[in-house]
Amino acid sequence: MQPTQTDGLVIYTTSWCGDCRRSKRWLKDNQVPFTEVDIEQNESAAAYVRSVNAGSDTVPTLVFPDGSILREPSNRQLAAQVAQVLHIATPDAERAGQ
Repeated sequence: MQPTQTDGLVIYTTSWCGDCRRSKRWLKDNQVPFTEVDIEQNESAAAYVRSVNAGSDTVPTLVFPDGSILREPSNRQLAAQVAQVLHIATPDAERAGQ
């Protein structure tokens, strides 16, 4: 069970993760609302991340409202999923033909 229930995007992160900082920056730059959960500060969130990543603490792990999950996505992958699930168009999604 996902420990943080929201109607939007949840991004599971750590303080030391460069990919987490990049993904959060991309989301902010594209005005995509999200909730951040630091798995170093929340053991139930860490357990959830391990449960959906074959026992690994893979971050960033992004969980969308439809239940889809992205793990360590590129900006282009993130743009495509945001466009498809959240219906938010971004320049990256438009360049990718979304």
